[in-house]
Amino acid sequence: MNLTGKMLIGQQAVAGSREASQAIDPATDEPLQPPYAGGTIEQVDQACALAWAAFDSYRETSLEVRAGFLETIAEEIEALGERLIERAMAETGLPRQRIHGERGRTCQQLRTFARTVRAGEWLDVRVDRAQPARQPLPRPDLRQRQVPLGPVAVFGASNFPLAFSVAGGDTASALAAGCPVVVKAHGAHPGTSELVGRAVARAVARCALPEGVFSLLYGSGREVGTALVADPRIRAVGFTGSRSGGLALCQVAQARPEPIPVYAEMSSINPVFLFPAALQARGEALAQGFVASLTQGAGQFCTNPGLVIARQGPALERFVAAAAERVQRSPAQTMLTPGIFQAFEAGVGALAEQPLARTLATGLPGEGPNQGQAHLFATQAQAFLAEPALQAEVFGAASLIVACADAEQVRQVAEHMEGQLTATLHLDEADLDEARALLPTLERKAGRLLVNGWPTGVEVCDAMVHGGPFPATSDPRTTSVGTAAILRFLRPVCYQDFPDALLPAALRHGNPLQLRRLLDGQREARQHA
Repeated sequence: MNLTGKMLIGQQAVAGSREASQAIDPATDEPLQPPYAGGTIEQVDQACALAWAAFDSYRETSLEVRAGFLETIAEEIEALGERLIERAMAETGLPRQRIHGERGRTCQQLRTFARTVRAGEWLDVRVDRAQPARQPLPRPDLRQRQVPLGPVAVFGASNFPLAFSVAGGDTASALAAGCPVVVKAHGAHPGTSELVGRAVARAVARCALPEGVFSLLYGSGREVGTALVADPRIRAVGFTGSRSGGLALCQVAQARPEPIPVYAEMSSINPVFLFPAALQARGEALAQGFVASLTQGAGQFCTNPGLVIARQGPALERFVAAAAERVQRSPAQTMLTPGIFQAFEAGVGALAEQPLARTLATGLPGEGPNQGQAHLFATQAQAFLAEPALQAEVFGAASLIVACADAEQVRQVAEHMEGQLTATLHLDEADLDEARALLPTLERKAGRLLVNGWPTGVEVCDAMVHGGPFPATSDPRTTSVGTAAILRFLRPVCYQDFPDALLPAALRHGNPLQLRRLLDGQREARQHA
């Protein structure tokens, strides 16, 4: 299919009239056709009006219809074939294998949420039956279910053109919850966004759903995004990006007459703790795994290991030497956009000039535009504790090693850290007591704790948490990956003394959806009434 440079407002392809954004092939610095003119305030209003008009109908679709819709989106994305792969490669500089894998993950997410919708556990049905004879007062019949919040604004991410973009995890979980979605495409990959947006729109039509269930907007500045979050019909926001961008949206959302939640994933340096026995026994293997994780995808992952913490001594020195040697041999890689490359260069430049840190190694120089070289730095624990700039995220293949005098100083460094998406522990059996003592701190600091692995790579499954305390996210109670992500877009409603005919199907006395309810305080089996 030919790209049009147009937005999708419901089922209509609409041209914008504001300043156009244009994708740049980061491998060549060449602009890619077509340009995408930004939407107007009036067009934002149209998309939000359609989403609101669709909400009451869409939120009460059957579990089977909604699950089938998510599966149809996956089918439509797969049907785009190599056209999608090639455009995403051109807009991001990412290799074919990575884009193929990301398309698979995106479709897997949609199908996983389809399974979740069918199971109905997310409805969290609770029934406390009437007790008319209870003394001193009778108890009414009380029934609770989760209902969707309303239309959701989703902002596409720069580093995942598919999995965290138009039909990514935020969109999939919002649609699964019963919320129409208005997406603001990321300006770095507008063509990829149009292709996927049209796939979603075709799925809406195939499933005979209201057209306002999905819209796709473009905008090169803040006008569209700000208007979208401020619109009174939008009831929640999903965002993955910079701390400054996430906080700006939070401010808009909180300034509304009716404030709304913003689920923003923002900033994380993902500390890796190397415990003494593990470091002594397998320091070189740890260095190999660390550098592989650090440089994967040019380091452009929100779970990139940007901080390594260990006790000083010969074992750490051997690890540092092995890691530095591998970094020096690491080839430069094309980064996602010229802007991201420039921000990376500024970040590593600031660390290189930081008097409390020293440069250990720099990767091989690039031969083309926007190619980032891996960087490895080191500092002492006292300096890390004293200088906030050493904790700043550098988005790309850059990491800082912090040498500590003893276990107490390791604990102090951990306590000093901001909130994180992940914290990794490399340990052997002899390290268990020391690791156990550190766990309470790490549980307060991070959303996912790993042992003897690396944080890059986020599995889409029921148990995954991709979230964490501020500034990793704006709401530490939530995850943006995994089936629990659906809970962000739901709220509880209680129905008291309703006649059975007026109750929603999930709460009726005969349990027609065959849900596992909490019945009078006991979890019942699915087949029970």
